[in-house]
Amino acid sequence: MSASASLPLQAFMTPRRLLQASVAVALITIALKTAAWLVTGSVGLLSDAMESLVNLASAVFGLVMVTIAARPADADHPYGHHKAEYFSSGFEGVLIIAAALGIFWAAALRLWNPQPLEQVGWGLALSVASSALNGLLAWTMFRAARVHRSIALEADARHLTTDVWTSAGVVVGIALVHLTGWLWLDPVVAMGVAANILKEGFHLIWRSSQGLMDEAVEPEVQATIEQTLAGFAVQRQGVDIVRFDHVVTRRAGQRRFVDLHMHMPASWSLGRAAAVRADVEQALMSAVPGLRASIQLLPSDVEARFFDENDLK
Repeated sequence: MSASASLPLQAFMTPRRLLQASVAVALITIALKTAAWLVTGSVGLLSDAMESLVNLASAVFGLVMVTIAARPADADHPYGHHKAEYFSSGFEGVLIIAAALGIFWAAALRLWNPQPLEQVGWGLALSVASSALNGLLAWTMFRAARVHRSIALEADARHLTTDVWTSAGVVVGIALVHLTGWLWLDPVVAMGVAANILKEGFHLIWRSSQGLMDEAVEPEVQATIEQTLAGFAVQRQGVDIVRFDHVVTRRAGQRRFVDLHMHMPASWSLGRAAAVRADVEQALMSAVPGLRASIQLLPSDVEARFFDENDLK
């Protein structure tokens, strides 16, 4: 697909639309996996269906948070509402952990009291069909998450990917039970699925906490910022004419922020200094989409205090 043809598609695949699609797919997969569990009696398929319930709750909450994040800045939130997406990712992590604990409990009961599986063929077919839907949606959401820089989309895509691997594990477990007759394999596989889900839940909570604590921008974005600033730095006979320091970055959802000091000769007029700063700001925002730059102008021989812990006392 050409770049020109992909642009309308990228514009259509907004976080809001994709999370709406995630809600619809979650409802379909819940129906398919519940039917697979009912016809087979497999606790592995029951664990798979339980995770799909988490998918639904996560997609609904993510849709709400993305809608809030898209609101423009206002008097109470002058930097915007972009951090709302981190609540979506964190909430999804909590739900995943709750689902994993529920799966562990159901699997432990079945391990204590094994039950034979029935109509394995139908159950596997329904599970594979639901996994195909989740896999296709996850692939689409990963692509859109990179374009829109949306952690809510990325979190939902990661969860759907986990769901695909979960289903694959359950299918393998059921097939082995059918071939060997070892009924204990079904709950053991379910416990393995729960462990994988638990790991993903803690990962999402960690990612959300880092975003809420103003984590620095990605290394590749930081490199782009430094390269852009280097293009404006000027030296004459080993003396800095224009230089930058105290460059600090953070990210909030889809937005990126950078604060820095720009030093230049004290003899320059305010108009000349402001014009150079405007050029730097424009270059930074062009190099990093969604970036907001705050530049403090200082004379070359002045070093501003950047941070002192005594300020907090």
